[in-house]
Amino acid sequence: MRRGSSKKGSANSTTSTNSSAMDLFRSASGKAATKELERIDQLFCSYSNESSGMIDPEGIEHLCSDLEVEHTDVRILMLAWKMHAEKQGYFTLEEWRKGLKALHADTIVKLKKALPELENEVRRPSNYVEFYSYAFRYCLTEEKQKSIDLESICELLELVLGSQFPQQVDLFIQYLKTQTDYKVINMDQWMGFYRFCNEISFPDFNNYDEELAWPLILDNFVDWVKSKQS
Repeated sequence: MRRGSSKKGSANSTTSTNSSAMDLFRSASGKAATKELERIDQLFCSYSNESSGMIDPEGIEHLCSDLEVEHTDVRILMLAWKMHAEKQGYFTLEEWRKGLKALHADTIVKLKKALPELENEVRRPSNYVEFYSYAFRYCLTEEKQKSIDLESICELLELVLGSQFPQQVDLFIQYLKTQTDYKVINMDQWMGFYRFCNEISFPDFNNYDEELAWPLILDNFVDWVKSKQS
């Protein structure tokens, strides 16, 4: 009986030791997470507008300067995507926290180092279609706005697709600037062009079928390109 009690006591002691170790680990992890959040909040305050409580366009320009990137750099749009930022040119504290915690960046140096990783993450095919869709929604600056003017669309196309599909984007921008049927682009047309770039043989359009559910603007674009080629 005594031996049994000894074993039981030893087991309880081991359990107690393991439990204490886990408590210490949780406590240390919790403190580290709290400190990280404090640094993220401090960084936010260095760019935010005191009256609005948000990072506004001026704050974003300051941020870009510290990151040594242009405010038109696509990685800033990728950063907004990572934060799930809702209003163009503005970051709230919650959005800032969400993005920087995900990037494990609580200093400007860490954030700068995280940008190439973020770009790689966004450019994965599974993420890029979501980012491309987000880029359009992010530019809807008015309530109930569903379309974007052609000048802004041309700039956005160059920013988000220009490096991947330079020929298609260049010709489509040319077409948009010369045609007179469309003044704005909607989400269906925007997403249709992304699908077009990924699926259609270019510049011969051999697998383009007008009978399929393509936006009419792309039918017109293909006809326009073919007329230029002939």
